Amino acid sequence: MQAMRVHEFGGPEVIVAEEITRPLPASGRLLLRVKAAGVGPWDAWVRAGQSALPQPLPLTPGSDVAGIVEQLGAGLAGSDLQIGDEVFGVTNKQFTGGYAEYAVAEAGMLARKPKRLSFIEAASVPVVASTAWQMLFDHGQVTAGQCVLVHGAAGNVGAYAVQFAKQAGARVFATAYARDIDYVSQLGADRVIDVGSERFEAQCKDIDVVLDTIGGDIQQRSFAVLKRGGILVSSVSQPDLDKATQHRVRGIFFLVDVTSDCLTRIAELLEAGRILTNVGEVLPLESAVLAHEMMAGKKHKSGKIVLAVDGEQ
Repeated sequence: MQAMRVHEFGGPEVIVAEEITRPLPASGRLLLRVKAAGVGPWDAWVRAGQSALPQPLPLTPGSDVAGIVEQLGAGLAGSDLQIGDEVFGVTNKQFTGGYAEYAVAEAGMLARKPKRLSFIEAASVPVVASTAWQMLFDHGQVTAGQCVLVHGAAGNVGAYAVQFAKQAGARVFATAYARDIDYVSQLGADRVIDVGSERFEAQCKDIDVVLDTIGGDIQQRSFAVLKRGGILVSSVSQPDLDKATQHRVRGIFFLVDVTSDCLTRIAELLEAGRILTNVGEVLPLESAVLAHEMMAGKKHKSGKIVLAVDGEQ
């Protein structure tokens, strides 16, 4: 089978196409015939040797996948997923193996693909949508009637965060650049703040939960808009805990944990048409180098970059 491989850590150019042996699923895992693979910044961290987890070489990058169950590992014969099922999710906790015609994935990190989504659309969802979901509900504990501020609302995580928060009945403030204001408004934000011309501190206060997908100065300034007892949740970096204490709020940093349960909840919203995906560039598997160059700054469409596999369009 064809796979995109990394034999040494480095820039996008270290990714090469190879023919390798089709893997076999161990206990608790299954073999997936990959139809599409999402591309995200975590893939670049793995490729560059900057992953928080050990990544033995050679490796196949890629975590977000959508495809068809080809083979079940031991212990999965009576599970919810069976051969022929269309699924989406993540390969494993190392976030590797997805840029290939076949990939082994942990059953507990997959769910049935929403029927209304194509494989390409489904592959754009797992990591970013799970991140937004866990920021809001697992860590932010958002409930109806609360006020939420989403930083980077036009980004792949931020866009889902806006939609999930609105679906939960929250009042949603969002920050974005002028070019993205209409898009973020269409996602459901009640007030979109133009970060190029406005300071968000002047536009909102008494926020229950701030979702930070930016970090840096934006994160530091966000403590001032939280009400006492509020929560700042960051997917980027650990908030300043001393500053959080001074403002009598909580600061949380977390790493996403993609699970079948979380994906199933997200899939239900997608199937009902209550949540929209945003696919950007769609490239063939063998263009993984170009996909990584786009993440590094090469011009591309907004939205999630996806690699099409097995002739998927």
